[in-house]
Amino acid sequence: MAEPLRWQVGDVRITRVQELEAPDLRFVVPELTAENLAEIPWVGPYRAEDGLALASIHALVLEVGDRRIVVDTCIGNDKERPIPAWSRLQTPFLEDLEAAGHAPDRVDTVICTHLHIDHVGWNTRLQGDRWVPTFANARYLLARPEWDHWSEHANRHDQAVLDDSVRPIFDAGLVDLVETDHEVETRVRLVPTPGHTPGHVSVTIDSRGESAVITGDLVHHPSQFARPHWGAVVDVDAEQADQTRRAFMERYADTPTLVIGTHFAGPTAGRLVRDGDAYRLDA
Repeated sequence: MAEPLRWQVGDVRITRVQELEAPDLRFVVPELTAENLAEIPWVGPYRAEDGLALASIHALVLEVGDRRIVVDTCIGNDKERPIPAWSRLQTPFLEDLEAAGHAPDRVDTVICTHLHIDHVGWNTRLQGDRWVPTFANARYLLARPEWDHWSEHANRHDQAVLDDSVRPIFDAGLVDLVETDHEVETRVRLVPTPGHTPGHVSVTIDSRGESAVITGDLVHHPSQFARPHWGAVVDVDAEQADQTRRAFMERYADTPTLVIGTHFAGPTAGRLVRDGDAYRLDA
């Protein structure tokens, strides 16, 4: 188990609970070669020993007063997936979540930044031969345009993800379809960051004059701050994703806002600063 990482933003505590590390992201961002990354001096903490990009698949738990809010639920156990390293996992994620102080039955809210396979998996768990909600006492918040898109247009692989990780929480009556600028709590809000998927959202935290933003998949690896034109082949709308990425960097560069990467390994979080014609993440 990787030790949980924690940050304090005002009176909101944020904990990272990792499911697994993901080495070599070229299948997502083809430019993430060892040679390209070697040209960016500050990305060392986000590289594997072979020099390739290193990513993390993790959930982020927000403690907001008495509430426990989970942002993204990773891949999940027992699920048949087209990526072999992610298929039929058997990880101790739930045990690690509880060891970090967050038993599933204490979670009040689950936010999925979007409905890709590595963000919805622990929405459910296998009980006998049925998929049942993992967080049975929580409301699951899904952006309405995100659900509308995937439920109507998904291919068979995506439909399989909806069948085992999304539709069961609908069947249990636990889903709230919300707008992409939904206020979860006075200190926690969704913000629309479309392009990677149509209803993709990021999550902002504002408390006692301090702020943080959870990226979702508008950016997969910190090196994309140094090379803003590096996009993901899995972006549904590449042009919109590029515009969203650049607007995000312009918005948060040289501000005190803590940027927490949904897939960033290493330190996972830092401040975004201008660096010549681009940006870097200072941990």
